Amino acid sequence: MGTEHAAEDADAVRADSLAREIFTGVANKWSLLIIEVLRDRTLRFTELRAEVAGISHKMLTQTLRRLERDGVVHRTVHPTVPPRVEYRLTDAGRSLRDTVNGMCAWSRTHLDEIEASRHRFDEQQHV
Repeated sequence: MGTEHAAEDADAVRADSLAREIFTGVANKWSLLIIEVLRDRTLRFTELRAEVAGISHKMLTQTLRRLERDGVVHRTVHPTVPPRVEYRLTDAGRSLRDTVNGMCAWSRTHLDEIEASRHRFDEQQHV
């Protein structure tokens, strides 16, 4: 029985570690914007770049690769000349988008409370 609990604890630690790693990669402005822009659509690289204002070619490439590696985005290469590459959210990506939207809704719900708390905190720091 002790070995079973040890294995469950080890799995929990691995899951927590993986979650922190994924959230670190996803919880940035570019990833969140890409996830939101893709929604339920399939877009080509140039379409994504046009809709994610301010992102460089290099940053879009790096962010898409990270999202693809984490299973958030699916990349399809069509055998044309030149190759046509499309991106869409995976089921996990759509689920993550729903989670992010929930966090945004939480922020809107508690906006006044958060701003008041920040103001009180900042005032106390200047005393």
